[in-house]
Amino acid sequence: MNPTQTDASSDAQPGAKLPAHETVYQTLRGQILFGELAPGQAVTIQGLVESLGAGMTPVREAIRRLISDGALVFQGNRRVSVPLLRDSDLDELIYARKTIECQLARLATNKVSAEDIAELEAIDAALDKAISSGDVAGYLVQNYRFHTRLYSHADAPILSDLADRLWLRFGPSLRVVCGRLGTQSFPDRHKDIIEALTRKDAELAALAMERDVAQGMEQVSQGLDQGS
Repeated sequence: MNPTQTDASSDAQPGAKLPAHETVYQTLRGQILFGELAPGQAVTIQGLVESLGAGMTPVREAIRRLISDGALVFQGNRRVSVPLLRDSDLDELIYARKTIECQLARLATNKVSAEDIAELEAIDAALDKAISSGDVAGYLVQNYRFHTRLYSHADAPILSDLADRLWLRFGPSLRVVCGRLGTQSFPDRHKDIIEALTRKDAELAALAMERDVAQGMEQVSQGLDQGS
């Protein structure tokens, strides 16, 4: 998967051509999600038009949607930036992620098939490879893929959408922290989640997800503190 291509765009039907505004939105969204646009880094609308090779109208529409998602803030003078995370933002994100993502894991537990679990194991193996090789971009993509594929089995589109919006809020900072601390500082609890799914134990899956979220967000908080 292209690091700037999210599951939403990669799941499109083969041969299907997305409208220009959707293509621009998905590309720019991926750049934010995987930290290619750093928090606090201001970019001009014209600069995005040139870098994306797109027209002004689809870029403006993508920016409008991403501001609504909380992934961008308008700086004035035709500039936008990825917002910086405050300590209070991290507290809210931890609470929201635990509440929403644990429930998604719980709901997915009794719906996943053996084939679904095998797919999650394959994604986790790719994640492990990225961690061991220090591949920051690969780590970010595979970590996101694991969570979004799991949540897609919960059959809870409202909660899944909320979770995806939360990832847009902390994803750019995760890239910054990985750059400072390295991928090996981010061990995951995905194998605990997979074991719970295999056992069809919804509460164990929710607990493993809670620990995965807490561990990851604690690393983000510590990494941002070191850089301040």
